[in-house]
Amino acid sequence: MRKIASAFFFVVACLAIGAFSRIANTPGDWYRSLDKPVFHPPDWLFAPVWAGLYILIGLAFAETWLDRSRPRMRRLIVFAIQGILNILWLPAFFGMHSPDLGLIVIVSMLAFILLFIVISWRPNRTAALLFIPYALWVAFVALLNLSIVVLN
Repeated sequence: MRKIASAFFFVVACLAIGAFSRIANTPGDWYRSLDKPVFHPPDWLFAPVWAGLYILIGLAFAETWLDRSRPRMRRLIVFAIQGILNILWLPAFFGMHSPDLGLIVIVSMLAFILLFIVISWRPNRTAALLFIPYALWVAFVALLNLSIVVLN
């Protein structure tokens, strides 16, 4: 029961943070005016993909939080750093209208996501596996971000 309650709490917290970040940093006319690569998905796709990913992120957080194997604290710190970078990407890219700064943030975020997967693989493979779709999506968004930098 404790695991279910923790998972629910962390999933709701991650969804709330994601929703607040999105509302506070809507793309707007500035983003629409940018040249984008041909592989840019439709704008409506981003919200449901991120919602699904925030559920996986919350589950990975619960797995890591409840896991007593060592080095748990190191994994929690790496998780927190990637989370902070996740929160910072929207204001850097959309809020400050800076694809360059967004690129720096998202590449750093991807590095910490990958680090979390690597350091979680042995002690908690479930948490690591939950982060793989997140890593793939962030890599794709980083490629989009880089393409926008190059095209504009």
